[in-house]
Amino acid sequence: MRYEFLVGLRYTRSRKRAQGRNRFISFISLVSMLGIALGVAALIVVLSVMNGFQEELRTRILGVASHVVVQGLEGELPSWQQVADEAGRHPSVKAAAPFIQEQGMLSFDEVVRGTLVRGVIPAVEDKVADFGRYMKAGSLDALQAGRFGIVLGRDLAMSLRVHLGDKVTLIAPQGLVTPAAVLPRVKQFEVVGIFEAGMYEYDSGLALVHMADAQALYRMGDGVTGVRLKLDDLFAAPRVARELVGYIEQPNAMISDWTRSHANFFRAVALEKTMMTLILFLIVGVAAFNIVSTLVMAVQEKYADIAILRTLGASPGSIMAIFVLQGSIIGLVGLVAGVVGGLAIAHNLDVVIPALEAITGATLWNKEIYYINELPSKVLMSDVVTILTVSFVLTLLAALYPSWRASKVNPAEALRYE
Repeated sequence: MRYEFLVGLRYTRSRKRAQGRNRFISFISLVSMLGIALGVAALIVVLSVMNGFQEELRTRILGVASHVVVQGLEGELPSWQQVADEAGRHPSVKAAAPFIQEQGMLSFDEVVRGTLVRGVIPAVEDKVADFGRYMKAGSLDALQAGRFGIVLGRDLAMSLRVHLGDKVTLIAPQGLVTPAAVLPRVKQFEVVGIFEAGMYEYDSGLALVHMADAQALYRMGDGVTGVRLKLDDLFAAPRVARELVGYIEQPNAMISDWTRSHANFFRAVALEKTMMTLILFLIVGVAAFNIVSTLVMAVQEKYADIAILRTLGASPGSIMAIFVLQGSIIGLVGLVAGVVGGLAIAHNLDVVIPALEAITGATLWNKEIYYINELPSKVLMSDVVTILTVSFVLTLLAALYPSWRASKVNPAEALRYE
């Protein structure tokens, strides 16, 4: 073992016989290690939660929404089958499904709730959305033309206090003009299914009906609102949307993809992740620069030792290496402890969060605020490597100045009063 490493390690450890200032320096070293460990663990947990949150949101939104939507400029798209066939010629398009989307109001037993009504063809809708695996009761196939069945989100059904087989009243905003007054169009629908996508926006505000029933209620004839497309790669949606302009010959068609329809939402999540990362790196930076005070005090304490090493032939570079190694050891121990603790928490959030809620009595995860009903976590090795690299660089930078001061100690001055 090189003597620089041996001396640096001995300076880092706290011995039982150490007294006074030396023991205090060891205590400061321990505090620095704990600070780095807490900062690194917090970074890993927060970034894992943000990664899982982004992926879960994207999965659940696109499980109900669509990768690309072709809509009519005036809210109605004629000849939807032609549009679907033209879009299907693109090699990245896997499936297409028509839909009608309108506003409505549901009423049951004196309870009224506003809702987004989507008319679909069940057999085709399963190819572009994941309602099949989201069904908690009933079936999407129970939506049949002319039967006037309806499938509700779980939270919407609970707020209306309805179950399978109940009949709800759907009120369309378009009215019927009569000599007496303008009357709203009203139709009774039977609840044939309840789904739970796990995203509050859809579970509390979306109702599915058969497309033929929606066309009859909203008097759209054979028209639809648009065509939803599913791609083989959801991240290629912006490129495919641009290329579809050359495939679709419908003059009144407007093409948009999921990155545009939910752009502000995902940008807000990405910005939040960036700002949280910067804030937590500042915490790690503060903990790392505690090493400065630790090493400055260590240098002051070891003036005589440094002078003796210099008189024995140690070079200034060796003296500097001793204290750089001491700072590096403090940083590495903190980093290892932080990574182990952070990974343990990130992989067991489903246990940690309920335990904290039970201890504090507070609700830490509210699906009405965070859109999804559970706290997700996804650890990316690229994030862990970045955290380790940046944190270790910060500890090295913090150790440089005190180590340089130690290398400049004059042996004669240091030993004058010894």
